[in-house]
Amino acid sequence: MTRLSLAALRAAGRSPALDRGALRTGIVHLGIGAFFRAHGAVLTEDAMLADGSAAWGISAVTGRSPRVRDQLAPQDGLFTLTERGPGARPTRLVSSIREVIAGPQDPGGVLARIADPATRVVTLTVTEKGYRIDPRTGGLDLADAGVAADLAGAAPTTPIGQLARGLQARQRADAGPLTVVSCDNLPENGALTARLLAGFADALPAAEGDALRSWTAANAAFPATMVDRMVPATTGSDLDRIEQGFGLRDEGAVVAEPFVQWVIEDRFAAARPGWEAAGARFTGDVRPWEAAKLRILNAGHSLVAYLGLLAGHATIAEGVADDRIAGAVRSLIHSEVLGTIALPEGLDGAAYGDSVLERFANPALGHTTAKVASDGSQKIGPRLLSTAAAALEAGREPRWSALAVAAWMRHVVLAGPELDDPLAGALAALPAGGPDGRTAVPALLRCDVFPPDLAADQRFSGLVAHWYGVLAAAGVDGLSGEATA
Repeated sequence: MTRLSLAALRAAGRSPALDRGALRTGIVHLGIGAFFRAHGAVLTEDAMLADGSAAWGISAVTGRSPRVRDQLAPQDGLFTLTERGPGARPTRLVSSIREVIAGPQDPGGVLARIADPATRVVTLTVTEKGYRIDPRTGGLDLADAGVAADLAGAAPTTPIGQLARGLQARQRADAGPLTVVSCDNLPENGALTARLLAGFADALPAAEGDALRSWTAANAAFPATMVDRMVPATTGSDLDRIEQGFGLRDEGAVVAEPFVQWVIEDRFAAARPGWEAAGARFTGDVRPWEAAKLRILNAGHSLVAYLGLLAGHATIAEGVADDRIAGAVRSLIHSEVLGTIALPEGLDGAAYGDSVLERFANPALGHTTAKVASDGSQKIGPRLLSTAAAALEAGREPRWSALAVAAWMRHVVLAGPELDDPLAGALAALPAGGPDGRTAVPALLRCDVFPPDLAADQRFSGLVAHWYGVLAAAGVDGLSGEATA
C-alpha cells in the first residue's frame, strides 16, 4: 500500500490540479470534517482553477479529535472525492487544503492563522452543537465548560472562543478586515455567529469586551449561507474500493452525492474567492433558500431517520423505500410546509420536495438513520418547530410536523442513556410514562427544546400525544390507517 502524498503523486507521474508551490493560505476553516471536504474545499479549488488564483489555500482546523489531522497531514492535505448516484463524475483529487491543525493540541497555531493578514475568510462547519447555544435564550451558553474556560483565559478550544481570541489577535496585529462564513444548517447562521461572538465579548471584562465589539463592528462581516450536499461517513470498504481505482491509499477520502449547492449572502468585509465560478449563488437574502432547505430537506431527513429507526431500517435509502415513511414525508412537505413558507424566486417547491425524496433514495450513499437521528435536540427546532408554529398561526393543523416531533420523542424514550445528543443526560432523566405517552410527552414538551408558547398550545400538544400513542402502540405500522398526501 502506497499512501497518497505529493511525493507519491510525483513518483506516479501525477500532480494535483493546483500548483502547490504557489498556493497561499487565504482561508481558515474551523471544524474540518467530511462535509466541508466534499463541499467548501471542492468549490474553493474550482474557484481558483477558474480564475487562476493561488491565494485561497485552506488552513483546516480539527475540533475535539485529531483524527482528521492524522488522516490528512501525512497526505499533505490531499484527499479524493468520490461521487455516487446518477450523474456521478469520476473520482477526483482535491488539493485546496494546505495544512491541517489539531485545534485542541495547537490553539496558538489556530490564533496565528486567524491573525495572519493573508487570511481574509474564516469558514465554519462545527455542527449545531458546536456553537454552544443556550436553548433557553438563543445566546451563548456561558455555563458550558469549554466556553467558561475560553472566557477565563485558557487556550481556546470552542469555535466561538477561537473566533473571539483570533479576532483579538488580529486586532493587535492590525491585520485588516475579515469575513466569517458559517456553513452549518442553522437559521440565519451568519447573524447567529455574530450574536454568539457578541455574547462572548459581553462576558469579558468591560474594557476588553468593548474593544472586541468595536473592532468587530468595524472590520468583520458575517454573511448567511445555505449549504446542501449529502455526505455520508466513509467506511473501510469505501477506502479499499477507492484505493483500487485511484492507485494510492487515501485515508482522508470522502464520498458524496453528485448534487451540490451553496447560496451565500453577498456581504464580505474583504476579498473572497470567486465561488460563483464554481457554481455558488450570491444573493442579498439567503433566508428563503435556508428556510426551504431546513423545512423541506432537513425536516424530511429527520422524519425518515426517526421513523426508519422505529421500523428497523438501517439507512435513509431503506427508510424512504418504505411507502409508509415516504408517504409521511410527502404529507409533511406538500400538506404543511409548502402552504406556510415563502420560497425563493424561481424555486418550484413541489418539484424540490420530489427531488429531495429522490436524493434520499440513493442507496449508494449508505447514509445511516442513526447518524441523521443524532443530536435531535439541536435539529428539530429549526427543521420542524418553525413549520408547526407557522401552521398554527395560519389556522392549519400541524399534523405532520407533530408526527416528526412524536417520532423524535419515541426515539428519545427508547434510546434512554444511549441517546446520541448533547442533552442526553437531561432527556434520559425524564419519565418515560406508559405506552400512550401521557407522561413522556408533557415532560419532553417542557424541556428546553420547545418554545413555551408552542408547548402550551393544545392543538400542537394534542397531536404530538396522538402520534406518540400511535407509534408506541403499533410503530410505523400505525401510519397505515392515517391519510397521507
